[in-house]
Amino acid sequence: MEDGSGERERLTLVARKPCFGLPTACPKCLPAYIYLRFSNIPFRLEFNLIHPDSDQIPFVESGEYVAYDNEKGGVIQNLKEDGIVDLDSEVNGIPEWVSMKAMVESWLAEAVMYELWIASDSKSAHKIYYSDLPWPIGKVLYFKQVQVVKQLLGITSNNTERREEEIYRRATLAYGALSSRLGEKSFFFESRPTSLDAIFLGHVLFTLHALPETSVIRSKLLGHANLVNYAENLKVEYVDANSSTSSVPQLDPSSSASRRGPSVWSSKPKSKPKREKTEEEMKFKRRAKYFLATQLVAVLVFLSVLGGSNDAEVELEDDDDGLNYD
Repeated sequence: MEDGSGERERLTLVARKPCFGLPTACPKCLPAYIYLRFSNIPFRLEFNLIHPDSDQIPFVESGEYVAYDNEKGGVIQNLKEDGIVDLDSEVNGIPEWVSMKAMVESWLAEAVMYELWIASDSKSAHKIYYSDLPWPIGKVLYFKQVQVVKQLLGITSNNTERREEEIYRRATLAYGALSSRLGEKSFFFESRPTSLDAIFLGHVLFTLHALPETSVIRSKLLGHANLVNYAENLKVEYVDANSSTSSVPQLDPSSSASRRGPSVWSSKPKSKPKREKTEEEMKFKRRAKYFLATQLVAVLVFLSVLGGSNDAEVELEDDDDGLNYD
């Protein structure tokens, strides 16, 4: 994007909070971050500390331009279609590239989703999404998201084992195909990075650094040494080399994120003196207290209703023996 003087405005990537030693461990945020690093376009990284669960995150802004993750197929697709940066112009027509990218975005994405929310304990998901929230709210939101993921993956009480076997089988096939395609090369196609590399590198880094050691897909990934070496080499070159600068966000009061996206973005150094809270922050804090109170009441009501329904079922079963039908 260019301003009135003809100069390109600096891009800003707004992601979730940093954790696990990476700029961001959000499964959706990492590919967007890596894609911009591959493009060599200067950008600034900011973290959303107030609305980390917004479906707009990650998003990229430049002046009045904003590319949200929940629009037009995600941030990377937005950047390509809007002419900001397109690393795929020479590979879009290659069938193998299309199929490889589809496997990563579907089979491997489903495997990560399954491991993060269903197959493992809640520690990883809690650290990424809910560690800044009060415990009751974090628990309620976690269990709610587990149900959402089960619906997305088509998991029911009758097909859990079959779906798990299918998810891991597809992940195994995807890793095998990607390993064969990559060989000992630095990138999958054309000896240069594409969005396939950004998406897969984000997947590998998240799987290796965010999922627990007991993760099944983590063990399957570690069985392909060339994929692990590929990811570690690119991590050193594109993630670690710039994390000290890109991962320190600066608050821009005139940023369009404050006008069009969620309300406040900041990541303040510890040495910065305490500032007076704005009216918007005070309003958010008051709303957060009300929200916490309503959530606690909702949990108590749910538990009481659940207990009452169980008692009613027992009484109904006892009364069935005495029913007479004419």
